[in-house]
Amino acid sequence: MRPDYINKQSLEKFIEGALHEDIGEGDHTTLAVIPENLQSKAQLIIKGEGILAGMEVAKMIFQTLDKDLIWESNKKDGDRVWIGDVAFVITAKARAILTGERLALNCMQRMSGIATKTQHLVNQLRGTKSTILDTRKTTPNFRMMEKWAVAIGEGENHRYGLYDMILLKDNHIDYAGGLIKAVNQVKQYLKESGKKLMIEVETRTMDEVKEALSVGGVDVIMLDNMIPSEMREAVQLINKKCKVEASGGISELNVREVAESGVDYVSIGALTHSYNSLDMSLKAIS
Repeated sequence: MRPDYINKQSLEKFIEGALHEDIGEGDHTTLAVIPENLQSKAQLIIKGEGILAGMEVAKMIFQTLDKDLIWESNKKDGDRVWIGDVAFVITAKARAILTGERLALNCMQRMSGIATKTQHLVNQLRGTKSTILDTRKTTPNFRMMEKWAVAIGEGENHRYGLYDMILLKDNHIDYAGGLIKAVNQVKQYLKESGKKLMIEVETRTMDEVKEALSVGGVDVIMLDNMIPSEMREAVQLINKKCKVEASGGISELNVREVAESGVDYVSIGALTHSYNSLDMSLKAIS
């Protein structure tokens, strides 16, 4: 379940920054009323139905606050959960539980919401050859968690950032003076820099699709805001010379029709910007 961009160092850096944001100079409420060495237990109770995500993150958050944490998992990332399920039970210093509670919930509720939405859309494409992709429409400084949640929900991560592939969008093309000119400039840039990056080109019309095919060297052609009948025409024209991605205006209402046009990928920004968090709460066990 761990994509390449998830590693111990990146997780530790995220948790350190998030805890600093929340704790500041100290969790004064907890410091005021909870004895330093009080040991306690708590359980994470699920209050909705969906796909669970963020268990690894939550464990690391509490371990950061109490290295002697005892963690008992009843579920794992990617499991379907229902109201009343207990995802995990922890035994740790009460101060650690209280201080880490909100950060753990913030991560898990949002990640589980994204994983749930992603798997719902993935399920709608069963039987087609299309793969659900995410986008860069993510929350600043939370992209790692959001894209990880997409992967847990069985979607596929598109590029992680601006550095890991070439994606010529409409504004790039317009500023560069046209699609063919933009692609040729990319080829020259890659040759001079020695970089080996996939090239994807956004197309808005059938004429631009033809240009993307004629210039050569394009790995993926994106069909932007086209209707399914146009997508089918484009797929036939491209004829497997490169991969095809559909993007723009796609929701659960039309995603199946889009996939049936024959595209390889369906990218949906709503996976990470328009989802419902999965409700859950951390409750003390007396």
